[in-house]
Amino acid sequence: MLTQDRLKELLHYCPETGIFSWLVGNNRRVRAGDVAGSVYLDTKTGKSYRRVTVHGHPYLEHRLAFLYMLGEFPEDQVDHIDGNGLNNAWINLRAVTRLENRKNLRKRSDNTSGTTGVFRHKQSGKWRSLIVSGGRKIHLGYFHDKEDAIAARKAAEVFYGFHENHGTERPL
Repeated sequence: MLTQDRLKELLHYCPETGIFSWLVGNNRRVRAGDVAGSVYLDTKTGKSYRRVTVHGHPYLEHRLAFLYMLGEFPEDQVDHIDGNGLNNAWINLRAVTRLENRKNLRKRSDNTSGTTGVFRHKQSGKWRSLIVSGGRKIHLGYFHDKEDAIAARKAAEVFYGFHENHGTERPL
């Protein structure tokens, strides 16, 4: 098991930039001072992250940042607050549960209304607003005006503790 002490013997982490660099060379390809890791594409989510291999074991760099800074890996997930999985600056990372992490999702590419959780209800022709919180789908109402449906959704996001970045357009 990788410890904070061993990690700090091998790598330097810059909290401002989120970049890991090697303190020691470990073969002909890696020299002290080289940026560690490489971009990893998560094929399940389509998101890109950085990962570095230490003693033959691949680690996601955002999880290593917690070990480096706090001495332990996060219990559950790490949220990249700005939605950019390549930005491992310490200020951009927070330890969260899976449900908390879902409260900071980007706007889906198939969104047609411009606001997450707001869409045209085909049968009635009205705008429908809903939110999913705690694994439950919560119906917020049908509205004649799109702006009213958006207002209901935004109020629900505040009520249920969604992150202010939730539903915004951000890079993968």
